[in-house]
Amino acid sequence: VGPPGCSHVNSFKVGENWRQELRVIYQCFVWCGTPETRKSKAKSCICHVCGTHLNRLHSCLFCVFFGCFTEKHIHEHAETKQHNLAVDLYYGGIYCFMCKDYVYDKDIEQIAKEEQGEALKLQASTSTELSHQQCSVPGIGEKYPTWETTKPELELLGHNPRRRRITSSFTIGLRGLINLGNTCFMNCIVQALTHTPILRDFFLSDRHRCEMPSPELCLVCEMSSLFRELYSGNPSPHVPYKLLHLVWIHARHLAGYRQQDAHEFLIAALDVLHRHCKGDDVGKAANNPNHCNCIIDQIFTGGLQSDVTCQACHGVSTTIDPCWDISLDLPGSCTSFWPMSPGRESSVNGESHISGITTLTDCLRRFTRPEHLGSSAKIKCGSCQSYQESTKQLTMNKLPVVACFHFKRFEHSAKQRRKITTYISFPLELDMTPFMASSKESRMNGQLQLPTNSGNNENKYSLFAVVNHQGTLESGHYTSFIRHHKDQWFKCDDAVITKASIKDVLDSEGYLLFYHKQVLEHESEKVKEMNTQAY
Repeated sequence: VGPPGCSHVNSFKVGENWRQELRVIYQCFVWCGTPETRKSKAKSCICHVCGTHLNRLHSCLFCVFFGCFTEKHIHEHAETKQHNLAVDLYYGGIYCFMCKDYVYDKDIEQIAKEEQGEALKLQASTSTELSHQQCSVPGIGEKYPTWETTKPELELLGHNPRRRRITSSFTIGLRGLINLGNTCFMNCIVQALTHTPILRDFFLSDRHRCEMPSPELCLVCEMSSLFRELYSGNPSPHVPYKLLHLVWIHARHLAGYRQQDAHEFLIAALDVLHRHCKGDDVGKAANNPNHCNCIIDQIFTGGLQSDVTCQACHGVSTTIDPCWDISLDLPGSCTSFWPMSPGRESSVNGESHISGITTLTDCLRRFTRPEHLGSSAKIKCGSCQSYQESTKQLTMNKLPVVACFHFKRFEHSAKQRRKITTYISFPLELDMTPFMASSKESRMNGQLQLPTNSGNNENKYSLFAVVNHQGTLESGHYTSFIRHHKDQWFKCDDAVITKASIKDVLDSEGYLLFYHKQVLEHESEKVKEMNTQAY
């Protein structure tokens, strides 16, 4: 988290016409609302040193100079002329060469938002005609049918038996992301989403059909473009400026250059993606608790069952709510019910329990154990029609394809704000059978009776991504581990990607854990396929 204000920006704002000059830059070179200004930008916005426009162009705020950020041409200009501020022409951020980072200023942010809004209005007024023209072109916006090989194609494949094989050196899909100023929270989630197998298959097969009136504002279209970029084979880091721009538009609580919470960004991104891909898979039965057939709900939505039992008549009231993730309390927090059976030794989900170390299974056991609501939280029982004490128990009614677990490491209470750094052991493979509503009969007196061998492969998951947070509540940095293919793990630290060992992954602190189902069931034919063993 950066300082509250940049002294160099404050010095820039002393000038009389700084607002007008900044607005001109935004109007002509950053957010161009008309075709004429876009053409003008394309012609004039080139680096004054190398003559290119592909290396993150920045414009000096003190004179007319465009320079490449990647090739350091704008840095050389700043050092030579002592012009310490520049604006990124891709997404409008202000970079301070003295602070060596993108800086936030409330007044500049307000001007940027106003000019951005005006540009979007102008773009929207001209985009309708363009959309109609695109729809008239065969192939654009069409939903592609499933490819079934013809006889000539089979013969052609027979004459060309060579196939591209995945080896330990296979790097397609491994691409870093430039930090645009405290955007590591976004980069780590993007890496996790783009390495979600079934989501990757959806976007790389061009399944999205945009139905938004302004396609340039569609987050799903941008995610499609992002998948293509990351799986293009280009080794240079990608600049996700448009993704950040769209997130600012559709999730305004995440706008600005302050550090944000990666979990909050994940939920906001899934929500916007869910709203923007309503047109995909129209007519397909929705088999998830959210009753939506979009790709987001098909993959991430599970059903969380809440059973409230009256202590007087033992009547049970059951509700099932959709959920995209499960947030788990940690030992050391202000919540009750810790510790869980201290001194116990067990081996569940491949977790060798060491005394004093909490496991993911422990957290799930605590999440799904009955909780007595107490006399201060009496509810009206539907059976005995009176207010009674009750117990509440959460279980999984339906499991999602991708299960995301969120450890509540950031605690905000009336007494204190702090980060909980307790190490939580988590496995490479996870069996969710004990935490299903259908397994409640195996619970006795609130204690989970874990089966030695459930034999139910439908509820087993494999770990494929881990998001970590280093630092404190006030200042920190996000990184992620992703499973590229079987037993090949990599650490993603913004633009830098390095190979990691399984031990590196399992020894990490863990903030968000992503697990993918090992077995998928085809809803129409009830054909079960092993889907994630090969990736």
